[in-house]
Amino acid sequence: MSKRIAILGSTGSIGCSALEVISHLPGELQAVALSAHQRIDRLLEQIRMHRPAAAAITGPSHRSEEVSRLGVRLYQGAAGLVEMVQRDDIDMVLAAIVGAAGLPAVLAAVRAGKPLALANKEALVVAGSLLIPEARARNVPIVPVDSEHSAVFQAMQCGRLEEVRRVILTASGGPFRQATVQQMRAATIHDALNHPTWRMGRKITVDSATMFNKALEIIEACWLFDLPPEKVQVVIHPESIVHSMVEFIDGSVLAQLSPPDMRTPIQYALTWPHRREGVGRRLDLSRAMTLRFDPPDEARFPALRLAYEVARMGGTAGAVLNAANEAAVAAFFAGRITFLEISELVERTIGEHRVQHRPGLDDFLEADRWARVRVAERIAAGVRAG
Repeated sequence: MSKRIAILGSTGSIGCSALEVISHLPGELQAVALSAHQRIDRLLEQIRMHRPAAAAITGPSHRSEEVSRLGVRLYQGAAGLVEMVQRDDIDMVLAAIVGAAGLPAVLAAVRAGKPLALANKEALVVAGSLLIPEARARNVPIVPVDSEHSAVFQAMQCGRLEEVRRVILTASGGPFRQATVQQMRAATIHDALNHPTWRMGRKITVDSATMFNKALEIIEACWLFDLPPEKVQVVIHPESIVHSMVEFIDGSVLAQLSPPDMRTPIQYALTWPHRREGVGRRLDLSRAMTLRFDPPDEARFPALRLAYEVARMGGTAGAVLNAANEAAVAAFFAGRITFLEISELVERTIGEHRVQHRPGLDDFLEADRWARVRVAERIAAGVRAG
């Protein structure tokens, strides 16, 4: 019997790649529910091709009748998405909605006992202290989709948690790996989107350029693998072949290698605990190659330092970091701030936040709202004012 998959964010880059994987394994996987925010044309194409039983539109749309006419059960808005993930015909939920917007549906899926393939790292960054205990209490597996955390997840099958000395997350370094501060200060949107190895959505590509993507991954790794921040390290690996490593206490270092192709970790998450013939690109070891590793420069990429500070703070600090970064990136795309001011805004917003250490969902959402308002206020007053 096929594993029935709900894809939250099916029209984004991860969602589209997941549907490629599902098409590659028609006897193993089936897309039974899809969701989109605003890309209705793409959602309609996906419904026609994959024939899901349900679909959700979370953004404003005057085209809901077009979706309904295709014979699917239509859910609308954030509340509709929460309702959809609880359907009895869903065996696994792939969470691929960018940002904190997907958090309520992810939490609802876990509470409904649905195994989670997690591409939405922000869910753990914002509310790991809520989501992880809920999953453990219900024995709900969370399988990471991020290439780095998938690599760690796979390597950790070879040992026990108490045998782990450290987890080493690799980072490409993005488009500014060798740039000077002066060059980064003058960086345009086009410069920030010019990633050397990965092809991703706009927001995550800018996060790679600032290394806030890696900052989020540090916090995510702490929650996923039950590790203190000091056991999670980052190295720059520009080839993006080694996706991450685990060092065990006996000195063994286990790594997962593959070309930069998100279909590989997506497929592993969807077919776990089994492996199937892959649709992703293969590593050609008959061709000469060099794999380089460098320490990160926290002076040029302060996001990494902030990640460790936030991981140690706990509570609502992660929600503030994530929301402030989302708001700052949106302002950068709008031409209201410079590239380097993204990090400045996030750091200042975290510094002004009074952390709540035992938050519930409403507290996380309020911290998210507060951070976005505070970023907007600081931009209006001048990023460096105050």
